[in-house]
Amino acid sequence: MYRHILVPLDGSELAGSLLAQAVEFARALGARITFFTMAEDYGATQEGALMRTLSPETFENEMKREASHILSKALEAGQAAALVCDAVVRVGSEAYVQIIQVAQEKGCDLIYMASHGRRGLKALMLGSQTQKVLTHSPLPVFVAKAAAGG
Repeated sequence: MYRHILVPLDGSELAGSLLAQAVEFARALGARITFFTMAEDYGATQEGALMRTLSPETFENEMKREASHILSKALEAGQAAALVCDAVVRVGSEAYVQIIQVAQEKGCDLIYMASHGRRGLKALMLGSQTQKVLTHSPLPVFVAKAAAGG
């Protein structure tokens, strides 16, 4: 069965529901979890590039602040369930690429993600990171039906 699960989180209400489900799933399997979040590359914008140039340290700290908050909550939940867990933050612009790369780098054997809740043509037109991971990942992907609000 699965021994090491990557759980991507984005800080949304939907991710909160996913977190609880993923922790319970890993606990039932006796698996370890690597939590992952990605900060958008704000440095690619004009304002971000200026901030990075004027104060590289402030820029880096600001990029990691929100990601650290997301991951600290996830680590607390994993540790409360007595799981072995760690966390990874990356800065980038294509989350699905980062998700797959981190899963492979960390030696995960499953990616555990949430469905975004869209259906049919709207889902295909708008796209989703989950759909892109499903399409491109060489690893199995478990898509949980997570509900906003818990």
